[in-house]
Amino acid sequence: MKDSLFHKIEKKTNINKETILNLANKLQKNDMKNENSIREIIQDISNLTGKEVSKEQEDKIIEAIQKDKVPKSIDKMF
Repeated sequence: MKDSLFHKIEKKTNINKETILNLANKLQKNDMKNENSIREIIQDISNLTGKEVSKEQEDKIIEAIQKDKVPKSIDKMF
Protein backbone atom coordinates (compact mmCIF):
# COMPACT_ATOMS: atom_id res chain seq x y z
CA MET A 1 0.00 0.00 0.00
CA LYS A 2 1.18 3.46 -0.72
CA ASP A 3 2.28 5.72 2.09
CA SER A 4 -0.18 8.39 0.95
CA LEU A 5 -3.06 6.03 1.76
CA PHE A 6 -1.60 5.32 5.20
CA HIS A 7 -1.17 9.06 5.75
CA LYS A 8 -4.85 9.65 4.96
CA ILE A 9 -5.90 6.83 7.28
CA GLU A 10 -3.64 8.09 10.06
CA LYS A 11 -4.93 11.64 9.67
CA LYS A 12 -8.55 10.48 9.90
CA THR A 13 -8.16 7.82 12.61
CA ASN A 14 -5.00 8.73 14.51
CA ILE A 15 -3.80 5.14 13.96
CA ASN A 16 -0.31 4.94 12.48
CA LYS A 17 0.96 2.76 9.64
CA GLU A 18 2.89 0.41 11.92
CA THR A 19 -0.19 -0.30 14.04
CA ILE A 20 -2.29 -1.01 10.93
CA LEU A 21 0.35 -3.35 9.53
CA ASN A 22 0.71 -5.13 12.88
CA LEU A 23 -3.06 -5.68 13.05
CA ALA A 24 -3.13 -6.95 9.43
CA ASN A 25 -0.29 -9.33 10.24
CA LYS A 26 -2.13 -10.58 13.31
CA LEU A 27 -5.26 -11.17 11.23
CA GLN A 28 -3.29 -13.21 8.71
CA LYS A 29 -1.47 -15.34 11.28
CA ASN A 30 -4.30 -16.11 13.70
CA ASP A 31 -6.82 -18.90 13.35
CA MET A 32 -9.98 -16.98 12.55
CA LYS A 33 -12.12 -19.95 13.60
CA ASN A 34 -10.67 -19.87 17.11
CA GLU A 35 -12.97 -17.95 19.44
CA ASN A 36 -10.15 -16.70 21.67
CA SER A 37 -8.17 -15.36 18.70
CA ILE A 38 -11.22 -13.53 17.39
CA ARG A 39 -12.00 -12.04 20.81
CA GLU A 40 -8.41 -10.81 21.12
CA ILE A 41 -8.57 -9.10 17.74
CA ILE A 42 -11.96 -7.55 18.53
CA GLN A 43 -10.50 -6.14 21.76
CA ASP A 44 -7.44 -4.81 19.91
CA ILE A 45 -9.64 -3.01 17.40
CA SER A 46 -11.91 -1.75 20.18
CA ASN A 47 -8.90 -0.31 22.01
CA LEU A 48 -7.49 1.27 18.86
CA THR A 49 -10.75 2.94 17.94
CA GLY A 50 -11.89 3.83 21.44
CA LYS A 51 -15.23 2.15 20.74
CA GLU A 52 -16.57 -0.23 23.35
CA VAL A 53 -17.87 -3.58 22.09
CA SER A 54 -20.47 -5.24 24.29
CA LYS A 55 -20.33 -8.97 25.04
CA GLU A 56 -23.46 -9.41 22.89
CA GLN A 57 -21.88 -7.58 19.93
CA GLU A 58 -18.69 -9.56 20.36
CA ASP A 59 -20.63 -12.84 20.35
CA LYS A 60 -22.45 -11.82 17.14
CA ILE A 61 -19.19 -10.90 15.43
CA ILE A 62 -17.61 -14.20 16.43
CA GLU A 63 -20.61 -16.17 15.20
CA ALA A 64 -20.58 -14.36 11.85
CA ILE A 65 -16.87 -15.00 11.37
CA GLN A 66 -17.05 -18.65 12.37
CA LYS A 67 -20.01 -19.29 10.06
CA ASP A 68 -18.34 -17.47 7.13
CA LYS A 69 -21.04 -14.80 7.03
CA VAL A 70 -18.48 -12.03 6.52
CA PRO A 71 -18.12 -10.65 2.97
CA LYS A 72 -14.83 -11.67 1.32
CA SER A 73 -14.68 -8.46 -0.70
CA ILE A 74 -14.80 -4.88 0.54
CA ASP A 75 -17.17 -4.08 -2.35
CA LYS A 76 -19.78 -6.40 -0.83
CA MET A 77 -19.58 -4.71 2.58
CA PHE A 78 -21.04 -1.41 1.39
